[in-house]
Amino acid sequence: MKRIFAVSLSVLALALAGQAVPGDMSVKVRRDLTDADRVRVESVTRPTADFTRTEQFEAMQAGAATSIEDPDRRAFSHVSFNLRPEDEMRFRLGNSLFRKLWVAAPSSTQASDGLGPFYNARSCEDCHKDDGRGHPPEGAADATSMFLRLARGPNSAAEKQALQEHLVVNFPDPVYGRQLQDKAVPGLAAEGQMTIRYETVPFIFPDGSKVDLRKPTYSATDLRYGLLGMDTTVSARVTPAMIGLGLVEAIADDDLKANADPDDRDHDGISGRLQMVTDSKGRLRIGRFGWKAENAAIRDQTAHAFSGDIGISTPDMPDPNGDCTLAETDCLARPNGEQKRLGKGEAPETVVSLVTFYAQHLAPPARRQSGFPDILEGKKLFYQSGCVACHRPKYVTSREWPEPSLRFQLIWPYSDFLLHDMGDGLADSQSVGEASGKEWRTPPLWGIGLTKIVSRLEFFLHDGRARTLEEAILWHGGEATRARANYADLTGDDRQKLIAFLESL
Repeated sequence: MKRIFAVSLSVLALALAGQAVPGDMSVKVRRDLTDADRVRVESVTRPTADFTRTEQFEAMQAGAATSIEDPDRRAFSHVSFNLRPEDEMRFRLGNSLFRKLWVAAPSSTQASDGLGPFYNARSCEDCHKDDGRGHPPEGAADATSMFLRLARGPNSAAEKQALQEHLVVNFPDPVYGRQLQDKAVPGLAAEGQMTIRYETVPFIFPDGSKVDLRKPTYSATDLRYGLLGMDTTVSARVTPAMIGLGLVEAIADDDLKANADPDDRDHDGISGRLQMVTDSKGRLRIGRFGWKAENAAIRDQTAHAFSGDIGISTPDMPDPNGDCTLAETDCLARPNGEQKRLGKGEAPETVVSLVTFYAQHLAPPARRQSGFPDILEGKKLFYQSGCVACHRPKYVTSREWPEPSLRFQLIWPYSDFLLHDMGDGLADSQSVGEASGKEWRTPPLWGIGLTKIVSRLEFFLHDGRARTLEEAILWHGGEATRARANYADLTGDDRQKLIAFLESL
C-alpha cells in the first residue's frame, strides 16, 4: 500500500509541470519561484470551476506529507509521510516531550521539574489530546483544553508606541497576567476559575426550520488576589488541532500578502488584513498561528504555550515563574526547575527544538469520499456560497523552505490566514496586535471532519460554542454575513451536502 502511495506522490511532484494558463497575482509576485515555476504553480492553485469530478491530487490535502493511515482516534498524530527516515527519531523524541508530564520543583526528576507555580496543564498533550482541538468543560469541571486570555489596551504613550512598533500585541492584567491559571503546585491555591453561562439564540431559516445557537458569557470567579483590572478584557480560547502547522509555516509570505485586501478594492465585502508581529528573534513577520494570528512561527507558539499554559521557561521566554506577576509574591517565592547543567530554561533548547519539530511534522489526513457525488455537489455549494473568499482552498509552499518534506508541496488548508471582521456575535472586545475585538484569523479546515473521531467531542469556533458545523456557519457575521445568508437560503438537502463536503476534509 505505501509503495503505491509513494509512487503516486512522486507523480504529484511531477504534476506541478502544468500547462501555461493565466493565474492570479499571488503567484506572479512570488520571489521564491522561477518563471517556469510560476506557470506551473498558477496552473495547480487556480480555483476550480469544474465540480463534476475531483481535482488532481485533491484527496492528498497535505501534498506528499499527507497521512494515509486509517482515520481513527490517532488520525492527527501521524508523521508527515515524506519525512526523511533519518529525521523520524527527532519526531518520536518530540512526541515523547509533547506528552511529558511536568512536576513541581524541587524534584528528584530534575529534567522534568519547574511546573507552574500557576498553570493550566501539566503537558502539551493535556491541552491537545491526541493532537486534536480542545473543548469547553462540558459536563465536567475540567477546562484543561480551554482557558481565559486576559488583556488590556495601552495606558500610556510608551505603551501605545510599543503597540505601533509591534513589540507587543497587548498588555497583561496587573495582577493576574496574560492568562487565568486555574491550577497551582502544592502549597498554593489557583488564581481563579473560569465560569461560563449560556443563553439560547434561535436562528430561523428562510424555509422555517430552526436551530438553537448558544451564546456564552465568560467571567473569572474565585479570584485569589481580588478583582481583575477595570480595563482588563477576558477572551475564552479552545486549543486548536495540531495538524499541518509546518506546511502553514512554509506558505510563501508573498501569497499571504496577495490574499490581503484591507480596503476592499475589489468591492466584494471581504477585507482581510495581515497581522504583523515581532518574533522571538526581534524580526517583524506575518502572524499566521493562533486565533488572532498572534504568532509568526511554530517555535514562538511553542514557547508561549510552555510559559503561559504550563509555567515552564525556555530560552525564548526565560522567566521561570511563568505568568506570575509582581503582585503574586507567594508565586514568585516558589523554587523553580532550572538546571544550569542542562541548559538555559526549565525546557532548554533541546526540548523546545524537538517539540517544535514534532509540531511541524504532524500530517493532515487524506480526504475521505472526495469523489462522491454529494460531496462534489457540496463543494460546489461551498464555492457558490462565497465561503472560499476567506477559506482559500490551496497553495504551493515555498520553493526555498529549509525543511525538504514541507518544501514545494501542493496543499489544501482552506484558509487565507488573514484577519476578518466576524461581526458582533463573535466579538470578544479584546484587541490582539492588529486584530480588533471583532477580528479573527480564518482557521484552516483540513481535518475538521474528523474532530469527533479524534476528540470524542465536537465543538467549533474559538471558544467551542458551536456544537455542529452548521452552528459554526450560522455564527458567521461581519464580512461573512453574505456567505451565511447564502448558506441559509439553501434547501435543507443542499445544506446537508455542503456540510458533508466539510466533513470530507
